[in-house]
Amino acid sequence: MPQLPLGPAGTPGVEVRVETGAGAQVRRSVLPGGIRVLTEAMPGQRSATFGAWVAVGSRDETDGHHGSTHFLEHLLFKGTPTRDAMAIASAFDAVGGEANAATGKEHTCYYARVLDADLPMATEVIVDMVTSALLDEGEFASEREVILEELAMTEDDPADVAYERFAGQVFGQHPLGRPIGGTPATIGAVPRDAVYEHYQRVYTPAELVVTAAGGVDHDALCEQVLAGVARGGWSLETSAVPAARRATGEAFTSRVAAVPGMPTEASALTVHRSTEQANVLLGGFGPAGNDERRFTLTVLNAVLGGSMSSRLFQEVREKRGLAYAVYSFGSTFADAGMFGLYAGCAPGKVTQVVELLDEQWRLLATEPISSDELERGIGQMRGALVLGLEDTSSRMSRLGRSEITTGEFLTLDETLARLRAVTAEDVRALAADLYGQPRHLTVVGPFETDVAATALPRS
Repeated sequence: MPQLPLGPAGTPGVEVRVETGAGAQVRRSVLPGGIRVLTEAMPGQRSATFGAWVAVGSRDETDGHHGSTHFLEHLLFKGTPTRDAMAIASAFDAVGGEANAATGKEHTCYYARVLDADLPMATEVIVDMVTSALLDEGEFASEREVILEELAMTEDDPADVAYERFAGQVFGQHPLGRPIGGTPATIGAVPRDAVYEHYQRVYTPAELVVTAAGGVDHDALCEQVLAGVARGGWSLETSAVPAARRATGEAFTSRVAAVPGMPTEASALTVHRSTEQANVLLGGFGPAGNDERRFTLTVLNAVLGGSMSSRLFQEVREKRGLAYAVYSFGSTFADAGMFGLYAGCAPGKVTQVVELLDEQWRLLATEPISSDELERGIGQMRGALVLGLEDTSSRMSRLGRSEITTGEFLTLDETLARLRAVTAEDVRALAADLYGQPRHLTVVGPFETDVAATALPRS
């Protein structure tokens, strides 16, 4: 089956569609105001997942607005002129549905999973929230305290602390290095007017992407979205086009950062926490979200640290019993990426564990993997992809990320074909590029000395 090229911004009224198998069909329409609507109708599904996306995240915040994106995620559930917070919550509870939101570094999504018959209700409520949030001063003050408690909870989780600090090391002073939720200082300082200004600036029809999957009628959903946006008072000019996608970066090469201004030297950071275990992260830059090697990266992760048969699991946990949790991971953004290896171990074993993480990474970069490892890695990712798409929420999210990030929706067959095309040499070459980047080490645990500086592998 062909891939669906989502193309540039698009023209209002223009539609593209593609059959995705088993009677399912993806459709994309550009509505007045530049609103984009993408659906995947799945015959026989009695549920549907709806998402309203804004392609703005924590990296887009300006000085004085840090934390505003995550603040808005909370405040949009606090009420509109037509329904208060209780009415919003009750609407979904009354039908057994689920509603939530997520803020990322490059986008925010408000979503709900309901029975197909209740999709019009979910659409109406979420569109009302997105277009007509009150951002009441009293609610703002109380929600500030809730967010500060959320940040405190994160600081109490040593794994979360490790990931936040690690991202700061990899990306430095670049906006990608900032915590998504802000800090206690920025949340405590940001005024309601700054958050409202951020809301008015970035929540516009041209930035809005609506996606839905499951038991959904595309034409009916488009009508419901337009009606909801009109009730919210947003402009629906027929000549308006969607906002341009975020600029993407060139593929990184050995020891070259994907984005100017990011750190070019290795670093080590030890964070003291009174824990029984040390949380260890070793890694650096990775491919951006539009890099063709993103398919190779998934296979590399499967082989290195993505399963019970992976090298890290076998070497660190099974053979030596040094960790319960050990794995590798990759995070991609429009113009940069991050790659890392994680392990949780006894504080006295940090140096030994870091040496093993580095050794397995280096071996992957210098010696081609076996044919058995390659087939197992590809098979793992193929199975995970297919099983994941049994869920309407996964399909809804896939539509949104495709529209916002790459501008290309791949059918399942096309995605599987790209995975099958990955070779052992592709994996080795990418591992070598990753290994050639400045490496950063974060260690969180009960340390009085700078254990990370001692354990950091030298090139």
